Amino acid sequence: MDTQKRIIVWFSAALVVVIAAIGAYQIATGPRAELPRKDGTLNLAIDQTDHTKGSTTPKMTFVEYSDLQCPACGAYYPMLEEMFAEYKDSISFTYRHFPLPQHKNALSSAYASEAAGKQGKFWEMVDLIFKNQSEWSESTTASVIFEGYAEKLGLDIDQYKNDVNSDVVKEKVARDQKSGKLSAIDHTPTFFINNKMSDNPRSIEELKALIEYAIANP
Repeated sequence: MDTQKRIIVWFSAALVVVIAAIGAYQIATGPRAELPRKDGTLNLAIDQTDHTKGSTTPKMTFVEYSDLQCPACGAYYPMLEEMFAEYKDSISFTYRHFPLPQHKNALSSAYASEAAGKQGKFWEMVDLIFKNQSEWSESTTASVIFEGYAEKLGLDIDQYKNDVNSDVVKEKVARDQKSGKLSAIDHTPTFFINNKMSDNPRSIEELKALIEYAIANP
């Protein structure tokens, strides 16, 4: 092999080594994909962007990940309202969105609640959406129905229409959904009591027992 060919071979080999080293460095120091937690712990701490009601100095925290079109979530809604009415002075209740892909109006209902929240009516819109779930769940004009709810709540409709399609609203729902996935959620509703995933109670009595235990054992 003549000198010129040797130089080309050595240069090529050196280039491969350099490229491999750069790649290894980028893998070691670059951003890493977040993986779902496997210990049943809430991935994202409650903060000021969340919809939270109840005590500002709670003895326990309760976080629900929910899909507004989910029949099970709709069935749990009255139970959760009864629980909150009894313990609202002792607990905080946080609602987060986890729209499931099989529910065609789940995202639009989440956006509707967030748009209402921009005018201070998040919980009122959630109440209307859950209580009238059968009216809009399979509708092809769900967004029109939600506008009707907005009117019923006395919202500024022009602002509502702007907000419901805004990036801010869509990003809020996406943030909730991402935090749910990173908390290893695979169904709705999913509950976290004091940041730990809880089994879904089968009755209001079981739910109250969970709350009482969590308050007594923070």
